[in-house]
Amino acid sequence: MDVEILSRLQFALTIMFHYLFPPLSIGLGLQLFLCEWRYFRTRDVAWEAAARFWTRVFAVNFAMGVATGIVMEFEFGTNWAAYSRFVGDVFGSALAAEGIFAFFLESGFLAVLVFGWDRVGVKMHLFSTLMVFLGSVFSAVWIVVANSWQQTPAGYHIVWHDVQGEMMPRAEVTDFWAMVLNPSSVDRLTHTLIGALVLGAFFVASVCSFYLLQKRHLAVARRCLSIALPSALLFTLMAALTGHDSAQKLVETQPAKLAAMEAHFHSSDAPTGLYLFGWPDAKNEKVHFGIQVPRLLSLMVYNDPAKPVPGMDQIPEDQRPPVWLPFQTFHVMVGLGTMMIIVAAMACWSWYRGSLEKRRWLLWTIVVMPVAAMTANQAGWITAEVGRQPWIVYPSVQAGVEMMGLRTADGLSESVTAEQVLSSIILFGIIYSLLFAVWVFVLNHKIQHGPETPEELTRYKRRLRGEYNEESIPEAISHQGTNRGGGLMEEGVR
Repeated sequence: MDVEILSRLQFALTIMFHYLFPPLSIGLGLQLFLCEWRYFRTRDVAWEAAARFWTRVFAVNFAMGVATGIVMEFEFGTNWAAYSRFVGDVFGSALAAEGIFAFFLESGFLAVLVFGWDRVGVKMHLFSTLMVFLGSVFSAVWIVVANSWQQTPAGYHIVWHDVQGEMMPRAEVTDFWAMVLNPSSVDRLTHTLIGALVLGAFFVASVCSFYLLQKRHLAVARRCLSIALPSALLFTLMAALTGHDSAQKLVETQPAKLAAMEAHFHSSDAPTGLYLFGWPDAKNEKVHFGIQVPRLLSLMVYNDPAKPVPGMDQIPEDQRPPVWLPFQTFHVMVGLGTMMIIVAAMACWSWYRGSLEKRRWLLWTIVVMPVAAMTANQAGWITAEVGRQPWIVYPSVQAGVEMMGLRTADGLSESVTAEQVLSSIILFGIIYSLLFAVWVFVLNHKIQHGPETPEELTRYKRRLRGEYNEESIPEAISHQGTNRGGGLMEEGVR
């Protein structure tokens, strides 16, 4: 058992599990704000029922994100002590900024969002929803900035420190904003955030399509789809554009990663094609069963179909990343992204024509789209992280001076054994399996229960004000939708 492989596997499993939740919180936060904004503008009680329902779903997912995110901070110290020493000054400033600008913003307004219904005014609750959404976005900003610095370091220098009689390198920030705005941070941040917004839009559309198929909660489902479907189409198109821009930057900042993503082993003077799929063989430097579109990679990278793209043979052998995994995950991400654009476009067109509810096959397709969005998000991060190996921090040039990087193998803790890491992987696997089961159970319970009907919500609010009677509910409201149970009547009146 190799302690490096096991430590990398442990971190990969824990962070991939954690990454199920933050993108959904970000994307769902925007959908929640838009629903509540529509209620604020129209005072349509169906929009309020939608906002209350998505608040409950958001709270469940947010709690899971917080619980699973804490683990990685301890892993830095236990498994990656040398890495933590090397990046401590950079990560310390970025994570401190996250705590100041994001965490306190989120946590400060989360209680108002979740428990403030009927306790604060409509404007205050809407503002709290916006602040929670922006807090989740700001949190992503600083995490992606820290990760991007590892990929394309900037604004630092190397200082050697005596650690227990041994000289150790440490990256120290010399220019905070150069560190923040490193060469890849903006592209990676926009692509990451848009991927989260795609997931949130498809998640809302999925649940609402399920309700349409079941002929339940129609008032809320139809209203939410009017927001979620256009959002899904807009953000999937934006994801394609930001992904294209990120790929163009790779040829300058991380050419080895780009070569691995396309299994481009050999440089030549001819234009470079792009594989639609295949089975890379790094040992023999060829792609089996591959279908390649001529000149397409040259066009995508340089906007010039005749300009060749440098291959893996331009990279020293000891600095080459694995090829098979980045190639496959990159193509999975692109394939799923293309599929989501097509599905979103078809759904929007059917909604515009008024035929969506008749196309049950399309509704069922929308129901499973969150799985595609989650898979695409995970595949993108696998591509980014495996594609930068063997470096955990890339070497760079700062002010004309070459700066050392840090290899993944050199970032390990010296005192941790393979047996200890393996036992922790097993324990994490058990605990995370239970957490995942709980998350699915609670989420399914809330979705199956669904939102309140407008008339139920109206009765509940009038009961709170002490002016409830059956005949005072407008007939128009009582016919806005159908429901098989009301959560507010159970939660509030009970």
